[in-house]
Amino acid sequence: MNKFKSHFKFSKQEQRGVFFLLLIIVSVQVVFLIVKNSKSQSIEDSVAIDAELQNQIDSLKQEALKKDSVKSYPFNPNFITDYKGYVLGMSLDEIDRLHTFRAQNKFVNTTKEFQRITQVSDSLLQFISPSFKFPEWTQSANRPIAKENDIKGRSAIQVAQVKSKIKDLNLVTAEELKSVNGIGDKLSQRIIKFRDGLGGFLVDEQLNDVYGLRPEVVQKTLKKFKVLKKPNLNKININKATVQEIARLIYIKYSVADQIVRYREINGVISTFEELTKIEDFPIDKINRIKLYLTL
Repeated sequence: MNKFKSHFKFSKQEQRGVFFLLLIIVSVQVVFLIVKNSKSQSIEDSVAIDAELQNQIDSLKQEALKKDSVKSYPFNPNFITDYKGYVLGMSLDEIDRLHTFRAQNKFVNTTKEFQRITQVSDSLLQFISPSFKFPEWTQSANRPIAKENDIKGRSAIQVAQVKSKIKDLNLVTAEELKSVNGIGDKLSQRIIKFRDGLGGFLVDEQLNDVYGLRPEVVQKTLKKFKVLKKPNLNKININKATVQEIARLIYIKYSVADQIVRYREINGVISTFEELTKIEDFPIDKINRIKLYLTL
């Protein structure tokens, strides 16, 4: 028992050491608590400052949006282009419905009719319709009922106006072609090169033969550009032309031109264009195009 008690007896010097050790431990704990509370307060202040800064940023964004908003000017919705429709927020389908309707030489004369044709949503119509400007005669609520002759005359004028806006596909420049959505620098140059290789387009459908030009882009292009004046070409006499002369036609490869001449030498005069389809590697799917440039 005495030995057990001896373990808990300290001298005065040892008692002082234990006291100072406890004092140091308590001091360290107090300092730690003070520092922790200080950091917590600093974080809260930082969060408060960040929230205030974010509010200022949001406010500046709203002001910027107001300044960047595009001022809308009155326009006739009958003449909405692909780009204009995109800016207004219309989908490609909605724009195409309008263009298809206009291709029939018909005109939209009211906001309701515009929505019926294009099938735009009520919210979009409400946003863009204040800028619609229809001809005055369509807006007169008390106008007399038009006579049949007047309607026919008006339609003729409108048709003439539409035709006057269409340019000749054989005269259009590469820069003008780029106004069609889907045609860039490469395709516009390719169309011009293809046209020059032919000596000029003879029919609108030849635009489909340009490599890389999608059918939907061809349709859009033909709404603006058509073959209005056919070029004067010297047709190739398939029974007299040399291999080199036949091969100048962009649709026929040199090897096929050589086969045509050999076929002619063996079988005599080619009496019908259908005979050409018997020649090896002849582009049968282009026979209708090729006939435009040949003569027997």
